[in-house]
Amino acid sequence: MKYRTLGKTGMEVSVIGLGTWQFGGEWGHDYNQSEVDAIFDKARETGINFIDTAECYGDHLSEEFIGKAIERDRDQWVLATKFGHKFHGMYDRTRHYSAKEVQQQLEDSLRALRTDYIDLYQFHSGVKEEFDNDDLWTMLDKQVQAGKIRHVGLSIKKNNDTYQTKKASEIGAETIQVVYNRLDRTPEEGVFPACEEQNLGVLARVPLASGYLSGKYKPGATFAENDVRHKHDQDETRRKLELVSELQQNEVPEDVPMAEWALAWCLKHSAVTSVIPGCKNPDQVASNAKAADLDIVRPDHPQSSR
Repeated sequence: MKYRTLGKTGMEVSVIGLGTWQFGGEWGHDYNQSEVDAIFDKARETGINFIDTAECYGDHLSEEFIGKAIERDRDQWVLATKFGHKFHGMYDRTRHYSAKEVQQQLEDSLRALRTDYIDLYQFHSGVKEEFDNDDLWTMLDKQVQAGKIRHVGLSIKKNNDTYQTKKASEIGAETIQVVYNRLDRTPEEGVFPACEEQNLGVLARVPLASGYLSGKYKPGATFAENDVRHKHDQDETRRKLELVSELQQNEVPEDVPMAEWALAWCLKHSAVTSVIPGCKNPDQVASNAKAADLDIVRPDHPQSSR
């Protein structure tokens, strides 16, 4: 495994992280603790130390699984979660960004995660009106001073949101999480330059484009009703899978699994600190981890020197 410094936080994180939305039950499988424990055992074995979750992946359900899985070696992990939403059922959430509501979310997350501090607490896909809230950022700064939060970050909803990105340092945020993958390169235009200017750590979420870049799905593939991809626009899904097929033929080396290539492709951008793919089982964790050592060439962009 390779590690990079997460911007101005100073934290050393594995370039391959562990995305955990799937533990909330919206990706076609209901997990139990033993399955989650096996995934974390494989993460330990491969050197992954960065975890990304959220209070709304289930009603703190993903956090509860994680809390039990890492309780014995909590200090070995860089633990990130998010705030701003309340889970009510499958794909059913309400939005809550007031200082009072977020403070309660923080306490609930700490309890679920079985920890007394969160390494990175992230504003989760809020709009401008929710972001422009001095009371919220003042409250979070106080939680940092109290030691309940080590660092604050932004998980931006739109991957062209330069408004929040450019204001990150003003409100005390030190990282940006954004959708970035071979099918969606929008952050390169405005978000990444703003991050590099402020020395913000960049977490690339959905690096496998919701699994489309795994190479497992061909044009015409369908998904179960309890899989969030079932809700995606079908014409857009078909277009993406056709593009994936073209990429597999024209860009992916013949002897390299597409998922590993897709993760390594993201990491070649100089702004990206870590990618946070999801995983369904330990084998996928091991496969994702291999991307850390995969050396690919991106002639379209200067190679990361990190």
